[in-house]
Amino acid sequence: MDDGNVTWGGRVRRALAEGESYSVEFKSERSAKLNDRDLVEAVVCLANGAGGLLLLGVEDDGTPTGSRPRHETGRTDPLRVQAYVANTTQPPVSVTVQSVDVDGVEIVALDVPDSPRVTGTTRGTYVRRAVGSDGRPMCIPFHAHEMLAHDIDRGAVDHAAIPVVGARLDDLDPVEFDRVRRLVNEAGARGDRILAGLSDHEILQALGMARDDHVVTVGALLLFGRSSAIRRFVPTHEAAFQVLRGLQVEANEFFVEPLFRLAEAMYARFEARNREQELQWGLLRVPLPDYSQTAFREALANALTHRDYTRRGAVHVQWEDDQLEISSPGGLPAGVTVQNLLVTPPRPRSPLLADAFKRTGLVERTGRGVNRMFAEQLRVGRAAPDFGRTSHEQVVAILPGGPADAALTRWVLEQERESDRPLPLPDLQVLSELVRERRAGTAELSQVLQRTESETRHLLVRMVEQGWVEARGDGKGRSWHLSAAVHRALEEPSGYVRVRGFEPMQQEQMVLSYVTAHGRISRGQAAELCSLAPAQASRLLGRLVGSGKLVRRGERRGSYYEAP
Repeated sequence: MDDGNVTWGGRVRRALAEGESYSVEFKSERSAKLNDRDLVEAVVCLANGAGGLLLLGVEDDGTPTGSRPRHETGRTDPLRVQAYVANTTQPPVSVTVQSVDVDGVEIVALDVPDSPRVTGTTRGTYVRRAVGSDGRPMCIPFHAHEMLAHDIDRGAVDHAAIPVVGARLDDLDPVEFDRVRRLVNEAGARGDRILAGLSDHEILQALGMARDDHVVTVGALLLFGRSSAIRRFVPTHEAAFQVLRGLQVEANEFFVEPLFRLAEAMYARFEARNREQELQWGLLRVPLPDYSQTAFREALANALTHRDYTRRGAVHVQWEDDQLEISSPGGLPAGVTVQNLLVTPPRPRSPLLADAFKRTGLVERTGRGVNRMFAEQLRVGRAAPDFGRTSHEQVVAILPGGPADAALTRWVLEQERESDRPLPLPDLQVLSELVRERRAGTAELSQVLQRTESETRHLLVRMVEQGWVEARGDGKGRSWHLSAAVHRALEEPSGYVRVRGFEPMQQEQMVLSYVTAHGRISRGQAAELCSLAPAQASRLLGRLVGSGKLVRRGERRGSYYEAP
C-alpha cells in the first residue's frame, strides 16, 4: 500500500469510527448500487456545505458492508467517477475518488472540496448540508437567498454591487454626498481627498457604487439612500443604540439611515456617554476614557460594513454598566475565526463598503481595524475586546469596561515617549496578560497572541532583553512573568516576590513539609507544589536525597520519595 492509500485508509477509518457529521456522509449499497443521480446530489450537498468525505458501501451506523461495482469491468474506476461528477455539476466539482479496503471490505471514498461558489447538478438540483434538530446531518433544498449569502461569505459576490430593481437615482439623498465631502476634509491625511472635489455621480463611480447604465446598487442605497428608499429596497438594514442600567432601559433608539449618517449618530451618542478620568503624568494630564474611541469606531464600522445584509436583524450597540457590546447579524466571513482574527488577512464581506469607510477616513485604511481595537483598548488600561460569544448567526464584540489600570497606562506612555513610537500590539497583549495572570507559559501566550509558539518565544526573548519580562524554568516547563523593574513601575514591588517564587531553601522546606503530612512525594507532585519544571523538580529531590533528608523508593516513573 503506497503513502496515498495509507492516508486514505486513515481518513476513512477515522470517519467510520466518528460517524456521520456535517462533513461526512455514508451511503449504503448493501441492497443495490447507489444510482448516479443520487451520487451527484450527495456530492453537491457536501460541496455547498464545507466539503468532506462521501463513503459508498457504508451503513448509517458506520458499518462497512461494501460498495458495488459501478462499471462494466466488474470494478469501480475512480477516474471515471471523477469525470462523471465534473460533467454533471455546474460549476464543475472536482472530487478525488479512491477505492479503500477496510478489513477485507471494499468501499469507495469521494473527497469533496468546499465549493467557493454555489454548485448544483446539471439537472438543476441545488441542495446543501445542514444539521437537523436531532443533531443528525442531512441534505436540504438550497434556497435563493441562502445561495446569495453563501457566495457573499466566500467573497464570490459583493452584496453592495448588486443592482436594485426599481430603485432610481432620485432615491439617493444629495445631503449624503455633501456628508462624504465633509468627512473627507475633516479626516485630513486619513481620507481620500480626491472624493471632496467630485460630483455626486463621480463619487458613486469612485466608490464602485455606480454602473454605466445608472442602475442603483445596494451599496449606493446603503451609503446615500433616503430612509424611505432604504426601508423599501433594503429592508434588512437597521441599527439600534441601547443603554441598560441593570434591569432598567435608559435608551432604546432604532435607526434606518444611510451608513455614514448612522455612523455619525452612533459616534455622537457614544461621545456623550463616554466619561473620562484624568491621569497625572509629569506636568501633563492624560484622559483615560471609559472606552477607547478608536476601538468603538472600528467595532461599529466592522458591524456596519461586514454584517450579512441578506439576513434580517439589526446591528445593536448595547451600553451596559461594565461593558459595551456591538453585535451584527451573520457570522464571520469564510476563513476568519475567533482564533485567527488578529493574524488572518482582511476578508471583508463587502469590500466596496469597507473601502468606502476607509476612504472617508472613518476607519483604519490598512485593513487591520481589529488589531487597532485591541491595541487602543489595552493602551487605555482596559481588558482586550472579547469575541467569545460570536457564532455562525452573529458577530459579537465586547469592549470590557470597569476601572482602568492607570499604573500600566502610565508605564506604557513612558515607554512610547522614550521610543517615540506606539508599543506593538503583541507587546501590549503580553504585558496585559502577565499583569492579570501573574505568570504564563509559552503555549498560553501563543494562544493569546494567535501566533505560533516559535514566534511567541522570539517576542518574549526580545522583551526579556528589554528588561520587561523574565523567564523561569526550562524547556516546556518554562514560564514568563513581569520583571522586578516593571513591578516597581506598576507600584506593586511585592508582586514580583510572589510571582518569582521561592528560593531553593524554601522549596526544600515545602517538600519536607509535604512528606511529613502525606508520607511521600513524587516528582510530579514536587513540580506542581513548587511550580517547577520536571527537570528542576528532579534536581530539588536529588539535593534532598544527597543531604540525607529523603530516600528514593522504586524505579523510573514509579519512583517516589519519603523520609529515611
